[in-house]
Amino acid sequence: MDPFKYKPPRVNSGDLRTPVTFYEFAPNEGPEPGEVEKKVLYEAWAKIDSVWMKDLETAKANGTLTDLTITIRDPQMDYIPTNKHYLSIDHPLYKNHRYNVKGVQPDLQNKDFIRIIAELKE
Repeated sequence: MDPFKYKPPRVNSGDLRTPVTFYEFAPNEGPEPGEVEKKVLYEAWAKIDSVWMKDLETAKANGTLTDLTITIRDPQMDYIPTNKHYLSIDHPLYKNHRYNVKGVQPDLQNKDFIRIIAELKE
């Protein structure tokens, strides 16, 4: 039998250093196309990762290499992200960019967190 070896979790609370805001958008009123920010749904601290190698093939197939993997604390029933929501990242490198939520998956290694895959909104 192998001796027990402690493996620290991939993400812990100290890694959540970047504020993110989740939005809901609505179509513009009138004849002009486009969307306007309807309301803020949820604000959280997050860990931002670029596309992981395993997600790179999916990103290439979809034609987007600007996907991000965002890890936030599991908000339980306070907020449930869906692909109809958008998010913005409060960091100088991501300023003035809106990201569309593509997918949400629970972090199976640590059930306190969820992972969100987001793509840059054109």
